Amino acid sequence: MIDETRIARRGLILILSSPSGAGKTTLTRAIAGDSSWALELSISVTTRARRPSEIDGQHYHFIEREAFEDLRARDDLLESAEVHGNFYGTPRRPVEKVLGSGRDMIFDIDYQGTRQVRSKLSGDVVSVFILPPSMAELRHRLERRAEDSAETIERRLANARTEIQRWSEYDYVIVNDDLQAAFKSLQGILAAERLKRTRRTGLAAFVDGLLAEGDGA
Repeated sequence: MIDETRIARRGLILILSSPSGAGKTTLTRAIAGDSSWALELSISVTTRARRPSEIDGQHYHFIEREAFEDLRARDDLLESAEVHGNFYGTPRRPVEKVLGSGRDMIFDIDYQGTRQVRSKLSGDVVSVFILPPSMAELRHRLERRAEDSAETIERRLANARTEIQRWSEYDYVIVNDDLQAAFKSLQGILAAERLKRTRRTGLAAFVDGLLAEGDGA
């Protein structure tokens, strides 16, 4: 039996987006934590101060504002955003290195970040949007987390409507009514995308080898 993984390919970027509470983070952790998929998590750079519980290089790469601006000026960020006066971004070079080696990366970002990454590495991006089964269920999940005030929950729900309107910008859409079913759908997407002809850089050489063989007669 031919081992499909022996045919060289370029890696891909798996992007998951969703409104808060729809399951993006849970699904990201589930598939990234499954070693059989060998996905690498993207580690962002940020100008904000490191929290005591955070490890530099594991949670974020903590850098100075000047260094961040230098990365942005050199167009060395795949995506960037300002949040509460701090800057966040994804360096391009480490991602290119991973993809070039045939490994895949997973990004947990919003639709704005997705647009930025796609504009620079469109052929490498596989984007998946996670929808809740209903707005009532989304509210229930946010309330069940018991992490936010009522005011914050209402703001998250308002933002969710804006984010959900971007669903058609994505390659795939999963309705997360059942977490296990959603996870299986995500696995199916990744498995299929890894077999895409345009990513399999070693396929032409493999086919040439087939054609060079005798017919066994």
